[in-house]
Amino acid sequence: VQLQASGGGLVQPGGSLRLSCAASGSIFSIRDMGWYRQVPGKQRELVAAIPRGGSAHYADSVKGRFTISRDNAKNTVYLQMNSLKPEDTAVYYCKITKVTGTGVYDYWGQGTQVTVSS
Repeated sequence: VQLQASGGGLVQPGGSLRLSCAASGSIFSIRDMGWYRQVPGKQRELVAAIPRGGSAHYADSVKGRFTISRDNAKNTVYLQMNSLKPEDTAVYYCKITKVTGTGVYDYWGQGTQVTVSS
């Protein structure tokens, strides 16, 4: 499985960005899709996740500002980020979880930098 993330960049506080992450390769049995972020010196943290056929959940820090969605036909997960704050600055990673007869497998994208600054 390969994940290609895009959409990061530099934005002013209060602005918006939309991240996309497309999965390719052995993409059957994808259950969960999500976004994480990491800043230097800190652990990677969950931003938002959405299970197949289920409800999304969000980190408290982004509730009401970020929206995660997925297009199963395109094997793509999106993260719409509105009202961005400087503390949202991080490298954002997408992750998918596959469930097969042999186990549960996580796959990570390469990361895309989001910088919120005036």
